[in-house]
Amino acid sequence: MRHESILRRNDTLFLIIDVQQKLLPVVADSAEVLKYSTIIAQAAGILDIPLIISEQYPKGLGNTVESLLEAAPVSRIVLEKTTFSCMQNPELAKAITASMASQVVICGIEAHICVCQTALDIAATGTQVHILSDAVSSRKIANKTNALARLSRFGINVSNTESALFELLTEAGGEAFKSISKLIK
Repeated sequence: MRHESILRRNDTLFLIIDVQQKLLPVVADSAEVLKYSTIIAQAAGILDIPLIISEQYPKGLGNTVESLLEAAPVSRIVLEKTTFSCMQNPELAKAITASMASQVVICGIEAHICVCQTALDIAATGTQVHILSDAVSSRKIANKTNALARLSRFGINVSNTESALFELLTEAGGEAFKSISKLIK
């Protein structure tokens, strides 16, 4: 597993996992998860970073929250799954691999199930994984806390949205900096 910590814009993929209509309301800190996942979706467009969005069994859990989809660039890829790990779904695994990203930034729900399993599977490929702690959650905070600790023990980088975005920017100034600064205020 790679333990590098600095994100590089040209090497990064954003992955938003299962922020869906019927699932989001039942997780802890759902407003925060939606806020920061939406910021990541908007940042994908500003920074020209590929964005993949997964939907766990949308027939039962609904589609991705509409406001999040509206914030995402039109180039986003939205794919359904029934597997917990995105990497166990052939279409999602192919899309993630095809991005050629050596770094994947993950947010979404639930931290201890789909986020955790996906992160571990991606890391097993040698790809560096970053989890945004303010943009993931579970129904129970204890499950989120446990998942983040477990992922950290496995060499997954646990960070937050603001830190990740400023790492990707690398410097102050320019239109991207101005746009990202407005998002996080």
